[in-house]
Amino acid sequence: MDETKFQISPADLDAVEQERDRQQKAAKEYIVKDWLPRYTGMPLEKFGEYILLVNFGNYVRMFADKNDVPVYGADKPMQAATLDNITIINFGIGSPNAGLIIDLLEAIPPKAVLFLGKCGGIRTGKNQIGDLILPIAAIRGEGTSNDYLPPEVPALPAFALQKAISTTIREYERDYWTGVVYTTNKRLWEHRDDFKQRLRDLRCHAIDMETATLFTAAFKNRMPAGALLLVSDMPMTHDGIKTEASDKQVTANFAQIHLDIGVDSLKQLINRGATVKHLRFED
Repeated sequence: MDETKFQISPADLDAVEQERDRQQKAAKEYIVKDWLPRYTGMPLEKFGEYILLVNFGNYVRMFADKNDVPVYGADKPMQAATLDNITIINFGIGSPNAGLIIDLLEAIPPKAVLFLGKCGGIRTGKNQIGDLILPIAAIRGEGTSNDYLPPEVPALPAFALQKAISTTIREYERDYWTGVVYTTNKRLWEHRDDFKQRLRDLRCHAIDMETATLFTAAFKNRMPAGALLLVSDMPMTHDGIKTEASDKQVTANFAQIHLDIGVDSLKQLINRGATVKHLRFED
């Protein structure tokens, strides 16, 4: 038997792999275009190209009330509203939801994604409740981001987007911290002294549950992403741990300006016609 008849040439193998990749991409495109409206209740044509991601429905309501636009998804897992070319989405809490919303946003795809999240301040005596933190990087302690890129790849924001946020903050005559945020999948870690010491050793400014996942998933999906975090508690001390009462106070005092800075940062990009580029790792 002539075995050469059954050999596949490198060119044929490449063609098979390319066709497989094309089919997988088409299948994902179909799913995300179905699931983004399914989870938010908002038709695809209503989404803007600039996205604000938040963890709480009250941010969406504040956005909608101020701009007199409807809220979609009251009976859905996620709520959303759009003003001109800016859409705000409450995607929930935690790294799995963060990865999910970035994947679903491929249905648009967005020109910029800005996360407005709450975080715990790590540097007791320096950070205080109401501070703004502009992360220059995030530590991938949550695990979800490993499904997107190897753990050695850093979780970084798009520099141009962070620069726009910085400019907007100063226009509001506010100050901010820059530094590294640690993203964890542990919600109740405040009683663990070993974990607290690790955060100190890593020189983190803040801790949250989404930022590293959002940066990594957005990078994988070639979306420029940034974040502006609001310090809502100081969990390194027992009396600084967030409660329902303390969180209501934070919301009442700081949520509106947090949201306004986020909206105006995206408007700055839109009005100046700026494109937000990200570093690109070669495949």
